[in-house]
Amino acid sequence: MTQGAGEGPDAWQGGQAGGPVPDGYTPTVPDLPVVKGPGPLYVAGDVHGYLDELREALREAGLTDKEDRWAAGNTRLWFLGDFTDRGPDGVGVLDLVMRLSAEAAAVGGYCKALLGNHELLLLGAHRFGDAPVESGAGTASFQAAWMLNGGQSSDMERLKDHHLQWMARLDSMAVADDHLLLHSDTTAYLDYGDTVDDVNEAISQALQRSDAAETWELFRKFTKRFAFRDESGPQAVRELLGRYGGSRVVHGHSPIPYLTGEGVGDSDDAGPDGADAPVRVRGPHLYADDLAIAMDGGVTMAGKLLVARLPLGS
Repeated sequence: MTQGAGEGPDAWQGGQAGGPVPDGYTPTVPDLPVVKGPGPLYVAGDVHGYLDELREALREAGLTDKEDRWAAGNTRLWFLGDFTDRGPDGVGVLDLVMRLSAEAAAVGGYCKALLGNHELLLLGAHRFGDAPVESGAGTASFQAAWMLNGGQSSDMERLKDHHLQWMARLDSMAVADDHLLLHSDTTAYLDYGDTVDDVNEAISQALQRSDAAETWELFRKFTKRFAFRDESGPQAVRELLGRYGGSRVVHGHSPIPYLTGEGVGDSDDAGPDGADAPVRVRGPHLYADDLAIAMDGGVTMAGKLLVARLPLGS
C-alpha cells in the first residue's frame, strides 16, 4: 500500500495535509547507511607463513583489533602475495586473509590479494607433486622446488579445496590510487597482455588449464627479480607504467636488504632463508628514480613484515 502524506518518518510537508505525494518523492529512512567514498589505501608485503608477525603488523597499522578482526571500516588493503612457505603457519595466514576479506567487504572496505610466485609453487606442488618438468638446469619437479624454497609439510597437510581455489583465482596485478601493484620486481608481466585485465585473465586461464609445464613457466618467470634495481631499472619501471598505468610500481618478492645491500647476498629464491643475517629495515624502500616501492621487509631474515599506507608519508 502506498504511504500517504503525514505518515512515516518524513511526511510530505509541501502541500495540503493528506494531499497526494509528488511523483519521484522518496521518504527519508532514518537508519539508511551513509554512502562514503573509498577509504585510505594500505599494502602489505610478503608474509611467508609468519602469522604472529602479520597479526602484530595489522594491529599496529590500525587495521585489526586485538582479536584480529577487521577494524578499519572502508579502508582498502592489498596483500602483494607470498603467504606461505618458510614460516611456521602459511595456512593460518591464508585463513586470516580470507576472513579479513569478508569482514572488510561487509563494512564497505576491502582486503584483496595478488598472486605471488610462492602461491604458484604451492599450487604446483599440490597438483603435480614429483611429476618431472623441464627447467633450465635439467629435469625438476614442483615438489622438489617447493621443499627447497621453504615448503612446510604442515601447510600441505592442512590445505583445503577452498584455499586452493582462492589462490588460483587471485589477480596478478592491479592499479589502485595511481599505484601499479605487483608481486615480483620483473618485467615478465609484459609477456601476458597489454592491459591489467588482459594479464590477469591470461594467467588465470593458464592456471585453470592445470598444465605442469605451463605452470612451471609461470613460476620460473615470476621468480625472477631485480629488474628495477640497477642502472636500467627506471626504464624498466617506466615500461610497465606506460603499458599498465600508474605513476609508481609497488612490489614485494625481493627483500629490501637485497636491494639495499644491507643484508645477505643476492638470492635466486632457492637457498637458505638467511634467518641469522643482520637486516635493518625500517619501512618501504623507494628507489629506481622514486618510481618503485619495495615492500618485502625480509621477515624470513629476521627483518620486518611491512604494512604501509599509500602514498608514502600520508
